Amino acid sequence: MNSEISMTQITARSTGFSFQLARSAAVIGTVVLGLWSAQAQAAEVAVAVAANFTAPMKKIAAEFEKDTGHKAQLSFGATGKFYAQIQNGAPFEILLAADDTTPEKLEKEGAAVAGSRFTYAIGRLVLWSAKAGYVDDAGEVLKKGDFAHLSIANPKLAPYGQAAIESLTALKLLDAVQSKFVQGENIAQAHQFVASGNAELGFVALSQVMKDGKVVEGSAWVVPQNLHLPIRQDAVLLANGKEKPAAAALLQYLANEKSKAIIKSYGYDL
Repeated sequence: MNSEISMTQITARSTGFSFQLARSAAVIGTVVLGLWSAQAQAAEVAVAVAANFTAPMKKIAAEFEKDTGHKAQLSFGATGKFYAQIQNGAPFEILLAADDTTPEKLEKEGAAVAGSRFTYAIGRLVLWSAKAGYVDDAGEVLKKGDFAHLSIANPKLAPYGQAAIESLTALKLLDAVQSKFVQGENIAQAHQFVASGNAELGFVALSQVMKDGKVVEGSAWVVPQNLHLPIRQDAVLLANGKEKPAAAALLQYLANEKSKAIIKSYGYDL
């Protein structure tokens, strides 16, 4: 009798274990299938990013991939150069410009999706030196002219370079300092000239020298916004990105609160 009871218990336990094992396998299979489905739906999106937005966009792209599974392939450069590349068939799906005129132009020319354009950030121009105490908080260093080289981005290609020219014109200093210009193709190169010591100071994007609301090194003067036209930075869905879920998802992600917090931490206005 005891033997029969033991065998019954063993059989029952075996049956129960088999049931649990089968159920676990089914759950694991469902999870794996879900992961496989998510990966199958995940896609890549090719994004042309204005050089000033490099640091925040790298952060946003990392969060975007974690939250959606989609991967943003980022290329950084001057807005004017991206415009020419897009006109020549470059396979970008989104443009994050350093101005609002280039995306508008692309829309009018049919190279971007009409109605997809919006302002993702308003940039701030800063006069910056890698040396602590070199640039005063009123920009008087420009009037003194006690420097050999002043770095700016190419104003024909880079909106921050154009803003620098406008600011110097408003200050009536353009003629006095123009011979000292060291010109970068884009704002990243203009920043590098100063960071490397090839120029004592230069006009760069605040986002390049600020993190978490503070200038991380050197000295800086944030140029008053009334000295130049607003640096409105627009995003636009390009023709190649039409009907691409990953492209639409990234544009939506740029406008969410997480992205806005990252953008603000680098000194941009919204």
